[in-house]
Amino acid sequence: MNWLSVLLLAVVMIAGPQIITAIFLASSREARRSSLAYLGGAGLAGLIGLTVWHFAFHLVRGAGGGQGKNDAARHLIDWVVLAVLLALMLIIFARRKRSRPPKWMNTLQAASPRFAFGLGFLLFIAMPSDEATMVAVTGTLAGHDKPWWHLLPFLAVTLLLLALPLIVLLVLGQRAMTVLPKVRDWANQHSWLVSEAVILIFVTIVVSDLLK
Repeated sequence: MNWLSVLLLAVVMIAGPQIITAIFLASSREARRSSLAYLGGAGLAGLIGLTVWHFAFHLVRGAGGGQGKNDAARHLIDWVVLAVLLALMLIIFARRKRSRPPKWMNTLQAASPRFAFGLGFLLFIAMPSDEATMVAVTGTLAGHDKPWWHLLPFLAVTLLLLALPLIVLLVLGQRAMTVLPKVRDWANQHSWLVSEAVILIFVTIVVSDLLK
């Protein structure tokens, strides 16, 4: 298992409305408080989702009795991960032409920290692409019999990437208001390509594991 490839899937977790929302919040009236609340909601959703899928896959892995059955369970998990990754690639490809943020994002300029927290939680717990990514990550780690805490670096990288608009705001101050819209527009147009490339790398690794 390649740890770097697992961490790279954090890019897929935040690509799309997740990072676009973070950029909007970083330029809102209560930018710092709302951005931190958004990160808190996303972190809680990610922790819950990863934990649930982790134990689900470990139940499947534990159902195998002997060494042969255990290997069969690991290969079954690898096949599930591969199927999920291919489905995720199709989802992202189908959404590639959505070059404009949804209209509801315009209301984020006046978003309260409480609203930002709830939005962060919902975007990461209910988005099919994020659920599929969490399934891929937890399935891969469970297939290699890794403990639960090995999921924490992935969650930490996800939150770090999601915090980049806030970090830009803290570093650049008011100058960030000219930088963030450009980053948002670039992410709207190209984030799907980055996600597809990352997933393709992961697919290659999973296929190589299946061929061993």
